Parts: sequence; C-alpha cells; structure tokens
Amino acid sequence: MPSDDTGERPEREHRPSPIDVHVGARVRLRRTLLGMSQEKLGDALGLTFQQVQKYERGVNRIGASRLFDLSRVLDVPIGFFFDDMPDAVGGGSGVARRSYALADQQDGFDDETLHRRETLELVRAYYRINDPSVRKRVFELIKSLTPPD
Repeated sequence: MPSDDTGERPEREHRPSPIDVHVGARVRLRRTLLGMSQEKLGDALGLTFQQVQKYERGVNRIGASRLFDLSRVLDVPIGFFFDDMPDAVGGGSGVARRSYALADQQDGFDDETLHRRETLELVRAYYRINDPSVRKRVFELIKSLTPPD
C-alpha cells in the first residue's frame, strides 16, 4: 500500500477534556471567592502561578493528589470541584445527582449568582473578617434580613 509518509506525523490538535475545563473553572471560582491570587495559590501548593493558570484553563489535568491538596488549601470538599457539572460533560450520573440534591433545593441561587461581581465582593469582604465570632454575627445578620423560606 503506497504511503505518503514524509517522516513527520501530523500534529494532533489537543483539546482539554470538558471535565478538566470544568474542574479548573471551579478551582478559579473558589480561588477568586477567597480573594487569593494565582501566585499565592501556587506558593501554597509548591507550584508556579503559570501552572495554576494551566490547571484553571483545563490545559493540564489535575491529578488526585493535587486535587486533594487544592481542596485543603481552598477549604472545600473534593466534590466541590465537580459540582454543577453539565449533564453533557458527565454530570448526569445517579451518584453525582444524589450528591447535588441539597444544592438543587436552594431556590433563587443559580450559577450566574456565583459569577456576579457583587457576590465576589461580598464573599471576599466576609472572609477578610478575621474574628470568627464577628464573622458569625455578620452571617446571622444577613440571614435575618432575608425573607423566611
């Protein structure tokens, strides 16, 4: 069979997995909610900020041990990184759906709310309150100002 091989392989176009992109976006979301820079997160993980950028864009896949480290540094459960995954990406499994049941019950709170500037500023300001008792009182005040369920 004749071959048109010139000794070079055609370059494969590498596209990040939609799951890696989603997990990276969740890392970025949590980092920004905490008001943490990519450099600070990288320092906490022993990485460069460029590596953090690659994780957040989904260009580099996050391994299990690194995901565990991220969950500790960002103070979230590992499942946080998979929350709100679209069905088309892989969020349609029964196990995943059961773990999201609580989140699904939260009326008036959608993914768009998390990305609004006002939400980010509020969360950043909240976490800048150093005294846990004051932070708790602020939390209780905000809850008291909302309409009852």
